[in-house]
Amino acid sequence: MLAAASEIAVWSGVPEHSPWVGAVVVAAILACGLPTLKKGWIALRHLTLNIHFLMSLAVIGAMCIGQWPEAAMVIVLFALSEKLEAASLTRARRAVEALMRLAPDQASVEQPDGNWLDVPSASLSVGTRVRARPGERIAIDGVIEQGSSALNQASITGESVPVDKTVGDEVYAGSINESGLIVYRTRVAPGDTTLARIVRIVETAQQQRSPTQRFVDKFSRIYTPVVVLCALLVALMPPLAFGLAWSPWIYKALVMLVIACPCALVISTPVTVVSGLTAAARAGILIKGGAFLETGRLIRAVALDKTGTLTRGEPRLTDVVPLGETSHDEALTLAAALDAQTTHPVARAVVDGHTRAGLGALPSVTEVEALAGMGVKGRVGQTLYYLGNHRLIESLGVCNAHVEATLARLEAQARTAIVLASETQAIAVLAVADTLRAESRDAIARLAGMGVHTVMLTGDNRATAEVIGRQAGVSDVRAEMLPEDKWQAVSALRETYGYVGMVGDGINDAPALAAADVGFAMGVAGTDSALETADVTLMDDDLHKLPAFLALSRRAATVLKQNIAVALAIKAVFFALAVVGLASLWMAVFADVGASLLVIANGMRLLRTKVA
Repeated sequence: MLAAASEIAVWSGVPEHSPWVGAVVVAAILACGLPTLKKGWIALRHLTLNIHFLMSLAVIGAMCIGQWPEAAMVIVLFALSEKLEAASLTRARRAVEALMRLAPDQASVEQPDGNWLDVPSASLSVGTRVRARPGERIAIDGVIEQGSSALNQASITGESVPVDKTVGDEVYAGSINESGLIVYRTRVAPGDTTLARIVRIVETAQQQRSPTQRFVDKFSRIYTPVVVLCALLVALMPPLAFGLAWSPWIYKALVMLVIACPCALVISTPVTVVSGLTAAARAGILIKGGAFLETGRLIRAVALDKTGTLTRGEPRLTDVVPLGETSHDEALTLAAALDAQTTHPVARAVVDGHTRAGLGALPSVTEVEALAGMGVKGRVGQTLYYLGNHRLIESLGVCNAHVEATLARLEAQARTAIVLASETQAIAVLAVADTLRAESRDAIARLAGMGVHTVMLTGDNRATAEVIGRQAGVSDVRAEMLPEDKWQAVSALRETYGYVGMVGDGINDAPALAAADVGFAMGVAGTDSALETADVTLMDDDLHKLPAFLALSRRAATVLKQNIAVALAIKAVFFALAVVGLASLWMAVFADVGASLLVIANGMRLLRTKVA
């Protein structure tokens, strides 16, 4: 505001050397320019002609030849470009903190006298017996010695449905105990858990990602020393070699520095990037920095998580198959009545399916009993009903060839099947599954049309992964992958395709998101850690926004190249005029301000881009 005010004042007729203009310019430079001037002084002391030195020299030169508002505007625009790229510097630290918060600080540990005491999780040793009550998170990796439960370990393995665990099964730190009380014995030290390994992978991947160096910084390695050398030769050679007056040649050298000042170059990148970021934000795509907008155009392969990314991330009722005279609606109503008595995710899917079907109120259920590892039973009216897995039906002796065939057919479609039965017969088979998002197939097809190879990475079993992969149309399916496997897969894809994107929503995706050149998080379904680790957030979980982002990135890259070419071409022309003595001060100002206005106008065209 101060720099713009000084420019407007001079354009309005206020003398450039008036105390009012001088005070405003000094205030602007003190507000924005001190870090740049300090870095320029350090560069001079170390004889390093970097962009900070050139900016400092140009600002001082502009003030020396009386262009005070220009000096203020140059330093402000440069400071703005620096700020735009500094917003995501603490991303790695926040991501790791979010990961670490998954593991509880306290764990309930068995004491020698048989009592249970809450102790810090960090103090647990290998072989300790730990108790996990319903709703609690597992404190450390271990093996169950007592009890059974359904554990939601989607944050670790990516499995879409909580896994039933019983004695002898492994549990992972950070997973959630959904239902029953379990006691497990620790098998690793706190620093060696699966979750801890994820944290280390994220830290390593973030450190290995080298920041994109701006074109202006690279260019200034050659541009800056050449400009300063030319200006010094113009200022010194004529007076020393030919005895000419010092003042006119120093003036010409300063004019050259003002012409050569990379103001248009400096503003060309941020104005284009900000326009692109704004256009993306309007469409619900949040990009954490200009570097990621620029990198998107280079992506040739995209890895996608399954659960919560290609699919909805929660089980839904997909099938109700009556096996006898009981109708579809009656079977669903009976199953929902039994499942309404439990909080298991599969049970919730059945109840939600009944609600969506609009079948009215559920009948009352008595004598309800949870059957550990098998299902639930309860009495409706005078009949005792059972609802559970294959093992439950076999234990009742009501399993037959028809039931087996129906279960096999549904499970081949990657669905979790359960059976409703009475004491004498199987009544119906119900199935739930994590269903494909409506937009996933079209989004994958658009990526393929853009020449982007797609790979699905999931912790789910091979059968489920293959079914979802075929439905979505992805090029390659890789299943049963732990977080480090996903990280390694993304690293391998980078070796094959160059630049790689990764789309995910869970903690298990964080290492792969960090390893990718651009990480994409599903904004609504995504966990805090995925959102922190990712570079781009798709706010309404619409995969259509992924190809839209790549298209915007390619358009932004075109505009950036145009701006850089225009800025350099104008500088080259007027610099040549200054060398031969044909450029005056007003030409220097025109070259700098004119080039800046051109690149600003061109960059702002991105605001009109429709991202869809």
